[in-house]
Amino acid sequence: MKAGCLRRAGGSGVLAALRIGGERYPALTGVRAVGATVVYFEHFPVREAAQITLNVMAFFFALSGFLIVRIYHRQANWTRQWAKSYFVNRFARIYPLYFLLLTVAALAAHESRFWVLASNYTLTHALIHRMHLIIEPSWTLTVEECFYLLAPGFMLAARLGGFATSFLAAGLLLAVALGISTLGIGFLETPGFVLSTTFFGSFVEFFAGVYVALAVMRLESNGGVDVPGGKRTWAGVIGVMIAILASSEVYRRVPLDVRSVVLINNFLLPLPIALLYWGLIREDTLLARLLSGKVCGLMARASYSFYLLHTLVIDHLSLPLLESRHGYRPLYVLVTFVLTWMAALLLFVLYEEPLNLFIRRRFGSRDPAERSRRAAHAAARALAASRTGGT
Repeated sequence: MKAGCLRRAGGSGVLAALRIGGERYPALTGVRAVGATVVYFEHFPVREAAQITLNVMAFFFALSGFLIVRIYHRQANWTRQWAKSYFVNRFARIYPLYFLLLTVAALAAHESRFWVLASNYTLTHALIHRMHLIIEPSWTLTVEECFYLLAPGFMLAARLGGFATSFLAAGLLLAVALGISTLGIGFLETPGFVLSTTFFGSFVEFFAGVYVALAVMRLESNGGVDVPGGKRTWAGVIGVMIAILASSEVYRRVPLDVRSVVLINNFLLPLPIALLYWGLIREDTLLARLLSGKVCGLMARASYSFYLLHTLVIDHLSLPLLESRHGYRPLYVLVTFVLTWMAALLLFVLYEEPLNLFIRRRFGSRDPAERSRRAAHAAARALAASRTGGT
């Protein structure tokens, strides 16, 4: 176990109460804070025309694939009790905050159309072409929920036939979705929509994380994960940078080559992301230490609140003020950034996390994955105490 992980096990105060820094893979947790920040500046850039060409969601989707499989793959026993615990946990993590902010956004926008409200509240809105999104980034929640729903089947397929069997099953679902998209029925209406906005088009991004999770579990079973150096991490960083440069070059061309965009974002970028995550897990690099810091960890815990909240603040407060007062855009962008993070942290501490824990305790069952995490945290604390002379 890395020394940084041991140091983080002994936190105190608010950070300890929120278990900040107690994550098993703290550098991957920090990726969420960086990703949410990049998404913010993509939606509200310092210069109006300065758009980011990086597919940031690929990092989130790969992380989801890793975490779901790493947490649940071994403990899953395919009983009703396990399924209840799994789906209650997923609901508790995603839906209460979304419900609150969706209601606020619908009231602020005076949205009253039944099908718009129904599809947004049921998180089916990003499966229907041209359906209005009340919270713009919420299309990704539909993508995530589709993966959560299908993940037990993917894990079973991986148990029976290995990663390749699970991957081929997801590829078959993409083929079926593309077939449906040619029927012109509104649901998965076009191939471009399937590839850009649904889980089926993004499945390789999730499976990049799935592959890393399965590989990490094999290493952990053999007793060793950490390796010296940083070649895996920096090879992943270089790979991501190459993908960014290639994507930028494609976006500069007119007309836009959509096939190249799909190839880079959906099928090539997940490869260096997987390599980067592999390095962040196994190597003690400067990047891993920065992502594992407590500030980054705290921001990561509130990143979901920030992700859903930021477009509401931008669209309903910052942009109207900026346009009406003809203000200095960089100042509005930076002030909004800071205030939105502060609001997100409060929302996480006062609403998101308490309600998440309440629902899990009230409606869930004892989750073997949670027991496994607690046992790992206890072992880390015990090892830290033994090395520092603590009790």
